[in-house]
Amino acid sequence: MKDLFIRGGSFFMGVLTLLLIITIAWIIYHFILAYSSKQTDKADFLRKLGYGKSMGLFALVTGILGQMFGFSTMFLLLEEGMVKSIDYAQSAIFRGLESTVIVTIYGSLIYLLSLLLWFVAKALIAKTLHPQEST
Repeated sequence: MKDLFIRGGSFFMGVLTLLLIITIAWIIYHFILAYSSKQTDKADFLRKLGYGKSMGLFALVTGILGQMFGFSTMFLLLEEGMVKSIDYAQSAIFRGLESTVIVTIYGSLIYLLSLLLWFVAKALIAKTLHPQEST
């Protein structure tokens, strides 16, 4: 795991990890507030939970941005190598491509986790609004 963190680029992986922590904390905090609240109108709580989903989307966009920076750096190095007549091995190029994808995959996983947490929290809050009556 630590190897993937370093290979993905410590700056973008660090930013994504920070976004992961903030997103999870945001959703859990607002879920607890909404679940324990006695208010019958939970629209404000649901809106704030939706912000957690938006934070996950921001993590996805940050991951894509990190991949674009990785591509840019890789292509710049390849161009400099061509000018200096350096022939790179294909395996080195593919390892560079693999490293750029790590950030996007991490951002995508954060987004999927935020969607899952949002969906579960929203369903549980809706269940507290309309509890099924037992007969």
